[in-house]
Amino acid sequence: MPVMDGFQVMESLREIETSGYLPVLVITAQPEEKLRALKSGARDFISKPFNLAEVLVRVQNLLEVRLLNLQTNNLFEQIVAEQKVSERLLNNVLPEVIVKRLKNQPEFKADNFSEVIADTFPEVTVLFADIVGFTKFTETVSARVLVDVLNEIFTKFDNITDHRGLEKIKTIGDSYMAAAGLPIPKSNHAEQAAHAAFDMLEVMEKFNKENDYHFEIRVGLNSGSVVAGVIGVRKFLYDIWGDVVNTASRMESQGVPGRIQITDSTQLRLGKSFISENMGPKDIVGKGAMNTWFLLNRTSNL
Repeated sequence: MPVMDGFQVMESLREIETSGYLPVLVITAQPEEKLRALKSGARDFISKPFNLAEVLVRVQNLLEVRLLNLQTNNLFEQIVAEQKVSERLLNNVLPEVIVKRLKNQPEFKADNFSEVIADTFPEVTVLFADIVGFTKFTETVSARVLVDVLNEIFTKFDNITDHRGLEKIKTIGDSYMAAAGLPIPKSNHAEQAAHAAFDMLEVMEKFNKENDYHFEIRVGLNSGSVVAGVIGVRKFLYDIWGDVVNTASRMESQGVPGRIQITDSTQLRLGKSFISENMGPKDIVGKGAMNTWFLLNRTSNL
């Protein structure tokens, strides 16, 4: 060749080869060139004079090895892609810090794990928000409209919890549950939850104006100690338990549409960041008489 010899051709091909395996067969009459050929990227060589049948067999072997190499690379890429999908789904279901704890297990698998995840958090504020009258709405629209509306509303709530630093726990029908102060403890958990509650009221008002709906939500907050952990082996759920959770649910269910009802424990933790109204003792199902408050406004939107 007038510009480069065979060795230079091999070296150039090796630079542009992306599969990691270049099936080069060198035919040479110079025994001392065999080592150079291997260093330049040759996978096999034949000495002259050569037998055509042998050349064809060796070429076939090299092509089979290349095909196997390509299949292996494709399989590896598929495995990596599927692993990324599994991890993304896992991060959508569980808090990031919990996923990291699980992945640190010696024999962790994305679809199965053995460690019991259970923690006690002494300072948490639990939030419940329920769409008032949504059950009656479900009787007047198609399944597609129902799911689209609920998905849009809860997606907006998800954005609020992310922005305010809450952890979404789950949705139950048309009820939305979240908590502030876990899985990473935070001293301002009550304020975070209260801000999220006001944000939800504002989002619902804007959603109604944009879509000509008339939905209202009740919101309930309560603060204190909860137990949190992961339930399930195949279908995971990061959930919380305790009297604080039950009382927060009662604050919502026995609240007033368009308002945020809170307990004394949450009120004490809010300080001067919010304006509230004492509603006095109220008979709460399963709890008896409890002093409750309505949040009226916030002094800032930070």
